Amino acid sequence: MLEKNFIKAVEKAVGPERCAQEPETLEFYGADASRCQGNAELVVFPDTTQQISAIAALCNRHRVPLTVRGAGTGYTGGAVPSQGGIVVAMERFSRILEIDEVNLLAIVEPNVVTGELQQAVESKGLFYPPDPASLNRCAIGGNIAECAGGPRAFKYGTTKRYVLGLEAVLATGEIIQTGGKTVKNVVGYDLTQTLVGSEGTLAIVTKAILRLIPLPPCRETIQATFRDINDAVQAMIELVKARVIPSALEVIDLESLEAVAVYLDDRTLAPAGTAAMLLLEVDGLAETVREEAARVEEACRRTGAETVRRAADPENRDELWRVRRELSPALKVIAGLKLNHDVVVPKSRVPDLFKVVEQLRTDFELTIACFGHVGDGNIHVNIMVDPDDSSAVTRAADAELKLFKEVVRLEGVISGEHGIGLAKRPFMRLGLSSVELALMGRLKKAFDPNGILNPGKIFPDPSQEDSATN
Repeated sequence: MLEKNFIKAVEKAVGPERCAQEPETLEFYGADASRCQGNAELVVFPDTTQQISAIAALCNRHRVPLTVRGAGTGYTGGAVPSQGGIVVAMERFSRILEIDEVNLLAIVEPNVVTGELQQAVESKGLFYPPDPASLNRCAIGGNIAECAGGPRAFKYGTTKRYVLGLEAVLATGEIIQTGGKTVKNVVGYDLTQTLVGSEGTLAIVTKAILRLIPLPPCRETIQATFRDINDAVQAMIELVKARVIPSALEVIDLESLEAVAVYLDDRTLAPAGTAAMLLLEVDGLAETVREEAARVEEACRRTGAETVRRAADPENRDELWRVRRELSPALKVIAGLKLNHDVVVPKSRVPDLFKVVEQLRTDFELTIACFGHVGDGNIHVNIMVDPDDSSAVTRAADAELKLFKEVVRLEGVISGEHGIGLAKRPFMRLGLSSVELALMGRLKKAFDPNGILNPGKIFPDPSQEDSATN
């Protein structure tokens, strides 16, 4: 319970009109898309970096937990105030401050919606490639916190590749500037990249300098269906061997296709006999795109594609991508509980990962839907469960642990773009040694000596060591 004097001090620092304690507000800002519910005690809506600095200094002095929340689209509970305290809502940090067409960069506040930034820079012939599925709802700050990716990561990489510099507030209230407007920078340790993917546990990002590239002038979209998911995966492998790097390469399995077809009551989105679908895009100069699109079609047909369709126009492109866009709401409808895991394996081990999933379906008698960015080995494994079926929930937990162990065995990692948060912290020891975890702990201590920033995230609870890894 926050002391009244502390709350008054916060109100004095930022203004009482920027503070909220209504039950419905606390409930809303105490959760995110993971459906985890925390216990926010005070929500603050700051306008300036200086106000955030004042809040952090107060929290640090009084040992009050501080959790930053942006758009709330995360799937691992990273923005959930699991230990109470203050939630800093970044809603008012939503401005694109500058688009620099000469230096190819944008300066933005953290609550700028990713899709809106993309539209703004594309109107100037520039391109910001990171494209998480929630790009029309998620914010840049959250993307930075989780090092978000998306379908374009195969060709263009994830968020970290595009962050040149940051303004951030430390737990003590001190304000730092990392990186800058230059692409090359080897002055001291790379604090910028240290903060990217740190899930709000090291500092509070209040401004970002993002690298842009020229907008590719031409793009082609191709959809291919297969009777066997292994054939679809083989098409990806054939493309890599042929040195064709699509700007997007997505796979959707039978369970996912069936969910979309039922959800939209449209069998044309999942034709009978289809076991997998590939969605591919190539971009660049027109001549190159035409050649690569032809090679993509050839590779798909050579590996057994039943149908191959190329988008004729932007409207048709949207139609081809409709299945992928509707996946998330469709899966939420068919099961009350969805354990969504963004595991990653080397591209060459993707066929092995699908074998693992098939074995999990059999061994644990579960519905598991898979889709994702097959081009970079990032597959979203969705274990679908009725939350009222205690036996199924138990089996799902066992399948979850088995999945993570097998992913590590396949030289992969347990999270590619969703972060660790609350959901995956019990499994951190599967992929990291005690030495590595201890080093991360010392880094956390250096940035946040009193442990107030987003406590209870990433680092595993010592009491869970045996149950989570055995």
